[in-house]
Amino acid sequence: MRLVLARRPNRVEGLFASVSSPIIPELRLRCGRCSEELPAGALVCSKCHSLVYAADLQQIAAAAKSLEEKANPRGARDEWMRALPLLPVDSEQADWIRNHARQLLDQALDSELPARDDASPWVKKLGPLGPIAVVLAKSKSLLLAVFKLKFLLTLVSFLWVDWALYGLRFGTGFTLLIVIHEMGHFIDIRRRGLPADMPVFLPGLGAYVRWQALGVSTETRAAVSLAGPLAGWLVSFACVFVWWRTRDPLYASLARASAMLNVLNLIPVWILDGGQAIKALNKSDRLWLLTACLALWLFLGEGVFFLVAGGFLWRLFTKDMAPHSSLRIALYYVAVLALLGVVLHSIPGNGFNVTVK
Repeated sequence: MRLVLARRPNRVEGLFASVSSPIIPELRLRCGRCSEELPAGALVCSKCHSLVYAADLQQIAAAAKSLEEKANPRGARDEWMRALPLLPVDSEQADWIRNHARQLLDQALDSELPARDDASPWVKKLGPLGPIAVVLAKSKSLLLAVFKLKFLLTLVSFLWVDWALYGLRFGTGFTLLIVIHEMGHFIDIRRRGLPADMPVFLPGLGAYVRWQALGVSTETRAAVSLAGPLAGWLVSFACVFVWWRTRDPLYASLARASAMLNVLNLIPVWILDGGQAIKALNKSDRLWLLTACLALWLFLGEGVFFLVAGGFLWRLFTKDMAPHSSLRIALYYVAVLALLGVVLHSIPGNGFNVTVK
């Protein structure tokens, strides 16, 4: 009889071994975005620089994300690996997938190790609560459910800080403004069939929505970034309408604060929504938006538009120009700015302060 010793698979071996149903790229003759003729085996369009298999990559990302949410790291890793043949080897997306696949493999191997008896001392120490603690520690689905509660928990924390800073009425209204802004991003992502987490709120700082942008074009990312300020304008306009009907200065203050914050968020710098949206614009688009912001500043007398114009002036000289014009995103951008400007013009004031009674 021969003794066979089982060994834990090498992590590097496991990373590239047994990837289920590897994808064989279907030959694409023309770019789905600009209709440019493609050479055989092309993964990136030479004209518009978009990924040839962007739609397939979105489907793979959604399936992999779903498996991760179901606590199936090995299945998710296999799904992510199916995307590699559809990406250039040296692309950032391919590097991210390889690194993420290693992390998922680590999770899978750790979860498949034989259960240890280390928990037994804790069972004895905790008495009747011991078995419950062990079940909670080993229940991935329950932990995942608790993790999803971060939306509610962070929202409550955010609301509490706003109450402390601004009082009950304005603090509640201000929190609602931020929630609607973030839900604008979330709804726009989900309506495109892309995976996204519920918003997470950072008390005293802001909020964000985490989503999977693998294979998504810069125009789509820009549209998602602008969806938040658009939702912010909708709630600002609603506050203006209520103020017109009731003459309650609370709604005037909320309307102006919301509009001001959303315009500031459209300054094309750093991690602001404007900083993400401008990546879809080329030099002529940016120059046109700079002109539009200066016109809004001169016409409305709101200094915040001068700040946005300054951001566009700086981005005329950065090295992140889009390879082609995106008139749709440029019009979307200036429309949101103009609509927010109408709100500011409707509520007399200076900065965040209103002068209505």
